[in-house]
Amino acid sequence: MTTLTQPTTVNLTARAAAIGPQLAEHAARHDAEGTFVTEAYDALRDAGLLTAAVPVELGGNGATIAELTALQRELAHHCGSTALASSMHQHVVAFTAWRYRRGLPGAEATLRRVAEEGILLVSTGGGDYTHPHGEAVKVDGGYRVSGTKRFASQSRHGTVLSTMFAVADPEQGRRVLNMAVPVASEGVTVTDSWNTLGMRGTASNDIEIEDVFVPDERVLANRPFGVVDGPLQVISSIAFPIISGVYLGVAEAAYAEARAAAARKSGNVLVQRQLGRMKHALQVASWSLDGALAAVGDDPVPSHDTYVAVMIAKAEVARAGLEVCDLAMDVVGGPGFFRGSVVERAYRDIRAAKFHPLTPEATLVETGRFELGESGLLQ
Repeated sequence: MTTLTQPTTVNLTARAAAIGPQLAEHAARHDAEGTFVTEAYDALRDAGLLTAAVPVELGGNGATIAELTALQRELAHHCGSTALASSMHQHVVAFTAWRYRRGLPGAEATLRRVAEEGILLVSTGGGDYTHPHGEAVKVDGGYRVSGTKRFASQSRHGTVLSTMFAVADPEQGRRVLNMAVPVASEGVTVTDSWNTLGMRGTASNDIEIEDVFVPDERVLANRPFGVVDGPLQVISSIAFPIISGVYLGVAEAAYAEARAAAARKSGNVLVQRQLGRMKHALQVASWSLDGALAAVGDDPVPSHDTYVAVMIAKAEVARAGLEVCDLAMDVVGGPGFFRGSVVERAYRDIRAAKFHPLTPEATLVETGRFELGESGLLQ
């Protein structure tokens, strides 16, 4: 197993903060137009932030999960769409680095391409998770796959899809295959379907996959259907703290705007209470995320305890984020209701936090099942 190498470069969050004004400059326009945050990605590349999770010896920063979470949280202070879209790339790279440390096939080559060619990795896992949208059929040398993948952030700009398909195995029954599918493959079509309430600059279009051949060497895992098994526990432990950091950053941006507005109303007891409630909610959510990151560590192993801890933290961030953005709108008042304001955009962007699996309600059910000694397998 390859050991972790700690970053030796300039602090990642400081670099993110330095390019923050560039991200913020175009955020409102891309939100209004529903177009991809192209300028922000140029800035991320120039700052070397899209290679943050690549191990140092392969040309990256060797960032830990906690460092990636802090990085995406800082980016969200300036543009939620940039932070969410790039978090999908970051967590796939981080999981690929996890595979690289275990000497698993294909990981090193992919990481070198991220570092040397600047390729973007696209995740469809949130929409697939335990019940993939699509089917695989075994053929000589690989599989033919078809399906519709939703919420594929940075879809038109990605190079490789990290995705999943269901397959009927004559001996093991229904299974899930994790696969790498090049976006440029014949039969892969990115649609223009992304027209949403929030996170409008992520370009999370549907991707149609029709009868695409995937060779056996691009099958990264063969897992049980409908189950959060060991590999998916690890993927979740890596991905969801990073994604949760984005939503916490969005809420913090709304809070910063509300606090600035509250300074002009400092004698208003109601405003004082609202500001205090926002600070309390953010602090508790931050502690929850810190606790989950401590459970995950730098190199997670399969663990249902850790998986539940991550989901609890994600649910806490979602609940806090919604409350904070609602209160920020109240504190800022009329100016926050206008399109283009930071608070108005955060108010809409934060709504997406509840769509990532497990949803906050499903997290309560899963936690209760686990406490009652159920199997811990999500059906």
